[in-house]
Amino acid sequence: MLLEGKVAIITGAGRGIGREEALLMAKHGAKVVVNDLGAHFDGSGAPTGSPAQEVVAEIKKMGGDAIANGESVTDHKGAKRILECALDTFGKANILVNNAGILRDRMIFNMDEESWDAVVAVHLKGAYNMSHHLCAYWREEHKKGNQLNGRVINTASDAGLLGNVGQSNYGACKAAVAAMAIIIDAEMRRYGVTANAIAPLARTRLTVEATPSTAGLMGGDVKEGEFDVWGPQNVAPLVTWLASDDAADVHGEVFRVGGGTVFLLQGWHTVGKVRQQATWDPEKLGPALKTELAKGITAKESMAAVMGEGL
Repeated sequence: MLLEGKVAIITGAGRGIGREEALLMAKHGAKVVVNDLGAHFDGSGAPTGSPAQEVVAEIKKMGGDAIANGESVTDHKGAKRILECALDTFGKANILVNNAGILRDRMIFNMDEESWDAVVAVHLKGAYNMSHHLCAYWREEHKKGNQLNGRVINTASDAGLLGNVGQSNYGACKAAVAAMAIIIDAEMRRYGVTANAIAPLARTRLTVEATPSTAGLMGGDVKEGEFDVWGPQNVAPLVTWLASDDAADVHGEVFRVGGGTVFLLQGWHTVGKVRQQATWDPEKLGPALKTELAKGITAKESMAAVMGEGL
């Protein structure tokens, strides 16, 4: 089994992608801290531990070991308590999957401050809080000679990598956590840690309840025996592998994953340039750039195009 003897912390693991990650990691031998508030998709509503507890029950039913945790990743001290839950229960922590998330979609001119702050708090600050505490722990253990082969897997999104109307808050966070994974990997490599990111294509509460336009691209009910292209279970195998020792040489990568397909992505990089050995006159710079743009080298992917192609 890929994760025999490992301990994984998965945030937002009560439903959807996080749930599937928790179940598959447990199947491959990991002991799992199933973290989830159990709130509504926009973060509202009274927290309930039921979704996390249900996942724990499923894991134990199949012979695995897990514990439910209801701390909020937005709370810096609460995030540390999630780590402490793993240490107190299982004695160590090897894997962190930053998956917790909410949606509060608005066009930028309608985006109120509270909607912005709430999404940033969960996706971006939450990923920071968890990564900070786990990386500090791994660094200290490494100094003691205890090699834990730490793994960070951040959950990004094409909403950030490609852009999506109405999601400036969510998209900004998702682009940021992809960059965060690349940076954390560079900082933590000396301690035997890897950090990577995924951009999942899957049917979840966020893509169905919160974004009906996306839901329409993901089809309806799947007949028994048919392959569910948009099922969240199709994301979990990549995350499980990235969490394993077998992926020790995979550093700072970003993957799109869904429907049995894994795409290796690259971020901002030079695709063309205009140059002269003098300061540009803006009236001459504009036409030169337009000539470069006309070559078509800056043609962009879109979320709709990626999803519309099918997987």
